[in-house]
Amino acid sequence: MNLVVALKFYITQMTEESGPGMKVLLMDKQTTSIVSLLYSKWEIFMKEVYLFERLDTNSRNEEVKHLKCIVFIRPTKENIELLRNELRYPKYGTYYIYFSNIIANADIKLLAESDEQEVVKEVHEYYADYLAVSPHLFSLGITGCSQGLLWNPAHLQRTVLGIISVLLSIKRCPYIRYQSSSEMAKRLAERVREALTKESNSFNFRQESSPVLLILDRRDDPVTPLLNQWTYQAMVHELLTINNNRVNLSHVKGIAKELKEVVLSAEHDEFYANNLYHNFGEIGQTIKELMDEFQKKVKKHQKVESIADMKTFLETYPLFKKLSGTVSKHVTVVGELSSLVERHHLLQVSELEQELSCQTDHSMQLQKIRELINNQQIREIDMTRLVMLYALHYEKHASNDISGLISLLKNKGVSEKNIKFIHHILEYSGINSRHSNLFDREAVAKITRKLFKGLSGIDNIYTQHTPLLNETLEDLMKGKLSPQTFPYLGNMVISKRPQEIIVFMVGGTTYEESLAVYNLNKQNPGIKIILGGTNVHNSQSFLEEVQCATSGILSKYKNNNN
Repeated sequence: MNLVVALKFYITQMTEESGPGMKVLLMDKQTTSIVSLLYSKWEIFMKEVYLFERLDTNSRNEEVKHLKCIVFIRPTKENIELLRNELRYPKYGTYYIYFSNIIANADIKLLAESDEQEVVKEVHEYYADYLAVSPHLFSLGITGCSQGLLWNPAHLQRTVLGIISVLLSIKRCPYIRYQSSSEMAKRLAERVREALTKESNSFNFRQESSPVLLILDRRDDPVTPLLNQWTYQAMVHELLTINNNRVNLSHVKGIAKELKEVVLSAEHDEFYANNLYHNFGEIGQTIKELMDEFQKKVKKHQKVESIADMKTFLETYPLFKKLSGTVSKHVTVVGELSSLVERHHLLQVSELEQELSCQTDHSMQLQKIRELINNQQIREIDMTRLVMLYALHYEKHASNDISGLISLLKNKGVSEKNIKFIHHILEYSGINSRHSNLFDREAVAKITRKLFKGLSGIDNIYTQHTPLLNETLEDLMKGKLSPQTFPYLGNMVISKRPQEIIVFMVGGTTYEESLAVYNLNKQNPGIKIILGGTNVHNSQSFLEEVQCATSGILSKYKNNNN
């Protein structure tokens, strides 16, 4: 169940089935993202693909008949129509067509009718209709999957197709469980089962185990995506945003041209692969070690005194240049993270976030929030998120002062948009919307006290929080997950503990939850878990999700407190 391996197999097949010779890769916007996550341009060049084109922006300039065209697109109505036009007036010599998901026979017939010059050599379904972020994490790249707390029909259909593609690519036909308190989770579960039934011939696999597809709703845990993060990958996404493995650093003062956009890919960057789950303190130490290694090599290469020395230098230069690029990239990224942490007092903010998430001390936490709101160095969005966490935690507390904190934010000049987020989050995921009590969980009482390395031996106050997903998966693995709260579709009950679990989070997942799944996989060698979501959120994209989900809904809390 390795998602990266599954999709790379498909891409390799595409480039090899057309045989030797120069090729062009013709894609759409989504499949371009799918491929760019898996391969660097150099790796694609090595497969004799020398040109990349987009079907939706493909120019009708000169014909290039000596090129073979590999078409890799999603089987949408728009793409079918664009491809029909391409085949009527073919720009390339031959076409090898690969759809990223199941294609209707009627659409195949339409394409055949358009292929008057008989340039199409092969047509295949290759199930690569999702973003393989890591071997155990996938995303569909959808922000705002619901409107009015119900599925946007187009996003529901896209999500069904994405999950079906994942299952086909890893050759699994699972039992389906879903969160009973979520109408969206139930609806998705039903639609996936309909698709499995309709395409039963495609799912006729031999399976040694009985995999489970568990469908959850982000609304049950709004806390995880609101928190500052302290592992490298999650921290970069929270503070700088990772978009298809790319990080925009053009805003950094004095940034070198080649570092304005950097690629962070575990597939192509050994340092990143080895450190993406390490905490910020550890990263500082490993960056220092990386620089020491680089400086030793620089010193060694300064002594080029003979032909033999020159030969050695030329042989090692590509590796030397690669190491130089790695050092520059990660020193720049970590330097910017450090700058943001210091400038915006994020350690102080994060400490209070963790207390609000994991401890109950109403009067003390209320006082700390007021102090931070009055601190000129704290960002507006950080103040807002602290009040959101407070509102979620103490919504029903007899002495809660949500209104007072909102007034304090208004007096500080916080934007109306951010103020509205506090009302939105209670509408999206207030206590009446959640089946679990996030702030009184057994796991909270088992907070570890290990050292947060590199931050002057401070106790691990910044990583106390454990996502609700961790607890849910542990219960599932032990066979203790409530069949009432998480029923099997069709009211069946399977007593056997699952060895393979595919989790899908409606409303988006996070890198903190990806880390939890990574650790569970490592700690339980006999069990394999993969995690997916409509999106991989940082706090900013999650707030956009919440805003979209609650649009058109009049906030009851707002009405009651005006």
